[in-house]
Amino acid sequence: MKPASICLALLLTATHAPAADNELTAKEKADGWVLLFDGKSLDDWMTSGGKPSKTPIEHGSINPHKSGGYMMVHKKQWSNYVLSLDYKISKGCNSGIFVHTYSLKPRPGKDVGFNGLEIAIDDTPGAGFHDTGAIYDLVKPAKQAQKPVGEWNHIEITCDKTSIAVTLNGEKVTRMKLDEWKKANERPDGTAHKFDIAYKDHPRKGFIGLQDHGSPCWFKNIKIKPLAKAKP
Repeated sequence: MKPASICLALLLTATHAPAADNELTAKEKADGWVLLFDGKSLDDWMTSGGKPSKTPIEHGSINPHKSGGYMMVHKKQWSNYVLSLDYKISKGCNSGIFVHTYSLKPRPGKDVGFNGLEIAIDDTPGAGFHDTGAIYDLVKPAKQAQKPVGEWNHIEITCDKTSIAVTLNGEKVTRMKLDEWKKANERPDGTAHKFDIAYKDHPRKGFIGLQDHGSPCWFKNIKIKPLAKAKP
């Protein structure tokens, strides 16, 4: 191979090489991705109660279990984005990823989870309203695409104006069109759910949260790509 060809090959390899954990590649930076967690500091994160986490970083990952709040949240609010991250569950895990959490002040008699929408993460084999990939109690995943306990999963959650879509390990599993959810406690097909919210009117912005629901769950490579804002 000629020297010029070698240099070009090395350049292409460097450009397209996967990033190390909790880093962005040059291409990701050029494409507008933003790193939300560097694997070393929780300065940009807090509990949903506004306090520092009681659980330290574990092997370059955030573990919200016993952090001291219902969830660990990134301090900035976001709207219209693709959220990309890797997670690993423990045996019997019950956790989740929250989007559009607005505000962090719980309503009387409700936990702060009622203020957002949860993408479920559970150590269960099914594809129901409470299984991994579901938009919790609202939309079932098309299939169960999670890897076994102890293996890393890759999930992408797209919040694009009027819709939320979930891709798990390369499989498109869930989609929710928010404008179709016009009544509290009722899905578009007329069946009941637990939330007293008409999601058509729920804020399309808010905090991103990693839930502590009583089990360890590890999150790393947390990055976000802002999308075009909705027109007023």
